[in-house]
Amino acid sequence: MIQLLQDPNVRWILAASMLLGLSGGVLGSFAYLRKQSLMGDTLAHAALPGICIAFMLTGSKSILFFLIGAAVAGVIATFGIGYITRNSRIKQDSALGIVLSVFFGVGIVLLTQIQHGDSGNQSGLDKFLFGQAAGMVVSDVVTMAVVSFLLTGICALLYKEFKLLSFDPGFARGIGLPVAVLDQLMMFLIVVAVVVGIQAVGVVLMAAMLITPAVSARYWTERLGVMVVLAGAFGAVSGMAGTLISTADDHLPTGPLSVLAATGMFVVSVLLAPKRGVVSKLLLRAKARRAANAGFEARRAERGETA
Repeated sequence: MIQLLQDPNVRWILAASMLLGLSGGVLGSFAYLRKQSLMGDTLAHAALPGICIAFMLTGSKSILFFLIGAAVAGVIATFGIGYITRNSRIKQDSALGIVLSVFFGVGIVLLTQIQHGDSGNQSGLDKFLFGQAAGMVVSDVVTMAVVSFLLTGICALLYKEFKLLSFDPGFARGIGLPVAVLDQLMMFLIVVAVVVGIQAVGVVLMAAMLITPAVSARYWTERLGVMVVLAGAFGAVSGMAGTLISTADDHLPTGPLSVLAATGMFVVSVLLAPKRGVVSKLLLRAKARRAANAGFEARRAERGETA
């Protein structure tokens, strides 16, 4: 492992994966608390047609053009979800499912069209479905690092506002906060996080890097600040674990391994968290049962009863 880390490419990919997990965990905490866990999945799938259209318009496999196309598609999907929920009786979860299905279906159609078209050489576009962290170059890693720092910094600056938006949007509106603007800003930040992360993790799995660390962190604390920090740490550790394991074996992909590492932390949290974990609840239940039995036996002894 030490020899692997001496490779500068491995160090770059490791740093990018950790920063991606960090920013994803921080943003995912607010999305999870606002019951918008499906939003990351929807925006990740919505990015695919944007990538395909960017390739069809430019004929280039430039990461910059792909990111621009994915970001535009994500923003359109965000406004589409808002329009459906505001102007119909369709609830948000149904609107998310509709937008996810439509955009991903359009993306698959465009991907197939590119594959069978005259340009033909679509090699690389399908990597955005499941990610290919090993294909990143230094410029991609620098872009991911800068965007991750910006996302984390914005969340830190607007922590109080996002906290109010997550727990009591009515009170936030009452004290004069621009709730609609903050809501759209948070959606845009999720779009940016998804767009930056799809090259490493892929369209299909990016939502897991947003939500799984946040859900895991929720088991360990009752305070939002601690939860956000833990979610970022869990995301970073997941990215690190996925990168190191995939580097040790060239046949294993980084993105899915990062998701599996995050899932492993979730399982550990479910089992071993001090208050919400399954083990602690079983121990507490057993302790309460023993106390109840002891009290029952004490009352029987006072009445002179025998077993």
